[in-house]
Amino acid sequence: MTKNNTVVVYTDGACSGNPGPGGWGSVLLFNGHRRELSGGEKETTNNRMEMMAVIKALEVLSRPCDVVIHTDSTYVMKGMTEWLGQWKRRNWKTAAKKPVKNVELWQELEQAISRHSVSWKWVKGHSGVPENERADELAREAIPLT
Repeated sequence: MTKNNTVVVYTDGACSGNPGPGGWGSVLLFNGHRRELSGGEKETTNNRMEMMAVIKALEVLSRPCDVVIHTDSTYVMKGMTEWLGQWKRRNWKTAAKKPVKNVELWQELEQAISRHSVSWKWVKGHSGVPENERADELAREAIPLT
């Protein structure tokens, strides 16, 4: 478990069809405490659900924290650690001069991260990491029935 002011977060998103109904799940660990979050949308994409899992986890933190986010989404991780600055410099356009997809969620995620010290850890999906498996289960359970 974690000690001091560090919150460890595991996130995942899932979609039944892409696009289609989707869900997200987050597991937060802090000083021996555990909190699980989940939600879903009727029409969405897997990438949007991956982003929502991180956004919602950060939004429940009541004060600035050191946060370690574990995700199996290279889209979310690279978006925040490699692509975000370039997109902003290009007025939310890709290198190919096309609009960045999910721009409102990238902006929301950037805002949610701004008060925390965040580090990112990529975890291979469905590889037996208990908290990542639980985040996946929460995401799948949160997919709305059509």
